[in-house]
Amino acid sequence: MKRIYNIKKTISVKQFIAEFGENFTEHMKQRLLDLEVRTVLTRKDINNRVDIKHVEHTRYETLTDDRITKVEKEYSYGELAVIDGLLYFSNSCIVNNDLMQSPIVDKIYSHLQSEEILTDYDIAAKKVDDSNIDYVIDSILEACPEVSQRYMDIVKGMIDRSKK
Repeated sequence: MKRIYNIKKTISVKQFIAEFGENFTEHMKQRLLDLEVRTVLTRKDINNRVDIKHVEHTRYETLTDDRITKVEKEYSYGELAVIDGLLYFSNSCIVNNDLMQSPIVDKIYSHLQSEEILTDYDIAAKKVDDSNIDYVIDSILEACPEVSQRYMDIVKGMIDRSKK
């Protein structure tokens, strides 16, 4: 895949399905949509790879590499990639000063029984299909917190205004 530098960096699950879900089954699309309320997808300069983050960008206290300094970082609950029309779950997510990988990523990845492939950018990934999509989505939802009532009120207000 080519790097694209003028892509939309944050997208919804619906946008992800619209862009890449042409070959996804209806069951896969429906299960991915279960992530819609709680998560947002972000990407850097690789169009077909997205990280799954909580929509409220909740931060958690953690230690830096020196194991002394405390910082707050957001969790990434997985990374999805679409290669040749097929959905894959990566063994790692983008990690930086503001982002850390949730422990659920390793649990999901090790549970997937599909063959491991190396993507164009030397990232290992396993295929997600109808046989394992339920486990992937249920595990992410188990780890990813519900949205707050404040967030729900904001969204409801936006929807109410758009109906006028």
